[in-house]
Amino acid sequence: MLLFLSAALFSTPPPARAQNPLSENPLSKEQTVLLQPVLVQAVMCEAIERFKPVNQAVVFSISLGRVFCFTAFDPVPRETIVYHRWYRQDRLISNAKLVLNPPKWSSFSSMQLRDADKGPWRVEVVDGQENLMKTLRFSIVD
Repeated sequence: MLLFLSAALFSTPPPARAQNPLSENPLSKEQTVLLQPVLVQAVMCEAIERFKPVNQAVVFSISLGRVFCFTAFDPVPRETIVYHRWYRQDRLISNAKLVLNPPKWSSFSSMQLRDADKGPWRVEVVDGQENLMKTLRFSIVD
């Protein structure tokens, strides 16, 4: 028994194999999820003041002249890109690219309104991998 223990204690480990950094396993789905920002708030509003949404709603008057999509993320583990995709009657009108920075970040995009913009709208909040995070539906009226 003593001979077995001494052999185990004094044996040399096999030589380490060199690893090619390009052949390392990619991040698992769970690890990738941990690196994604967490959307904690997404709203449509009439204005942004002091980095906060003002007068959240789902119906906006054309007389406002502009409507805003506000999003807040916490945490933001690393610099990340998200998009606000603005659709009017299922037609893509604008694709706003937003950069988020750690540790948390709020951002917004806006759409200038014209008389022809009345009707149903939606904004899709999409991450850099094309995953839909949230859909906000609203209408523009007289």
